[in-house]
Amino acid sequence: MNYRMISYVMGQILKVVGLFMLLPIIVGFIYGEKHVIASFGIPFLITMAIGFGFTLSKPKNNAVYSMEGFVSVAASWVTMSCIGALPFVISGEIKDYPSALFETVSGFTTTGATILSDVEAMTKSCLFWRAFTHWLGGMGVLMFVLAIMSSNDSRTMHMMRAECAGPKVGRLVSKSRFSARILYGIYITLTVSEAILLMLGGMPLYDAVIHACSSAGTGGFSIWGDSIGHYNSVYIEMVVATFIILFGVNFNLYYYLLIKKFSLAYKNEEVRTYFGVIIAATTIIAINVHKLYDGVGDTLRHTFFMVASTITSAGFSTTDTAKWPVFSQTLLLMLMFVGSCAGSTGGGMKVSRIMILIKTGIKELKYITNPRAVATVKMDGKPVEKDVVRGVSNYLILFIMLMCISVLLVTLNGFTIEESTSAVITCMNNIGFGVGRFGPAGNLSGLNAFSKVVLCFDMLLGRLEIYPLIMLFVPRKR
Repeated sequence: MNYRMISYVMGQILKVVGLFMLLPIIVGFIYGEKHVIASFGIPFLITMAIGFGFTLSKPKNNAVYSMEGFVSVAASWVTMSCIGALPFVISGEIKDYPSALFETVSGFTTTGATILSDVEAMTKSCLFWRAFTHWLGGMGVLMFVLAIMSSNDSRTMHMMRAECAGPKVGRLVSKSRFSARILYGIYITLTVSEAILLMLGGMPLYDAVIHACSSAGTGGFSIWGDSIGHYNSVYIEMVVATFIILFGVNFNLYYYLLIKKFSLAYKNEEVRTYFGVIIAATTIIAINVHKLYDGVGDTLRHTFFMVASTITSAGFSTTDTAKWPVFSQTLLLMLMFVGSCAGSTGGGMKVSRIMILIKTGIKELKYITNPRAVATVKMDGKPVEKDVVRGVSNYLILFIMLMCISVLLVTLNGFTIEESTSAVITCMNNIGFGVGRFGPAGNLSGLNAFSKVVLCFDMLLGRLEIYPLIMLFVPRKR
């Protein structure tokens, strides 16, 4: 294990996070919030001190393999979450550290779950930092570092695999660094475009930036207790819904469109399935809940938004789904598991994994009925490698096992099995809201410190897709 290289990568990431802490300080000065000097200045100095300390000298041995890539990414996410929680505590916006850590981890992992019962009481600078963690965590801080620094291509792929979502990660172009720049260029363009469109709909600049950052990371932090529903604007709701769906698409698709390889974009089976699921779920739920709303238009308005928010793990809301029939709530729960596309900022299991699992099951059924039949799992018309199929199956097993353990631990908080399961599912799938008391109209403020730590672990598991975080606890050979 190359510990020196791991600390060097961590240092690079922490320096970037530290520099971004200057943004809420600027916001604080604009709105006359004097506390930002201490609230963000102290964490800034701590982060930069650690970052420069780890990168004073470049390691002679710069080899990075899978284990080093996983450990460096996981350790960086844990460290930046621990430091990123300090502004909330120092400012007094959140009184205890476990609650501040939960809110910060929820931000960086783009989960959007909150322990705040009165979010509107927070200062502008803290609300900005809270939403900006979504933007940083959406594409990944390491991806930003790779985009701006010159790095050995052979080692960056191992780190990209640790931070990027999906069963398989590849490069868009021959160099990982250039791939990261293309992805971030698309990411920034979509974010700015959404902010502009929101302002055209009458949303103030500050509000537009906050909600564009939250949409980009498909996180769902808002500056209002009633989320996007506060604006009561069909235009704003449709803009947000459209963009969170776009951020839930595999970013490789946008690259194919940019280089005019439209056939490759059209052949993407995962994206077609993703849009198909959204249309089907919206139609089915609309039929089931139409009696709760005035007319077809109002029904489709709320149904489409909540389906988009759920499948992409955005966590925004325009209505209280706890009042929906159990059938519709259950369908939303299923969408939480499915999630968005691999290579997007969305959460969940990912559509591609679900498709591979279903196709593997069908292949096994064909084999049972006809052992001589030759059946292969295909995606986009090409056979899926056996290692990928096995990896998807193993991921599902680990996911269910860790989910069951987490549910058991959270029940120690005194919640019912339904409430505990809902809290764990919403955190592991990085959704932001569950069902019942943890629905869009509620929050997780009733958690004790132990449950908050467990769910922080779950959120990191979901965002990093299990393996990088688990590697922190794997015994090393000396």
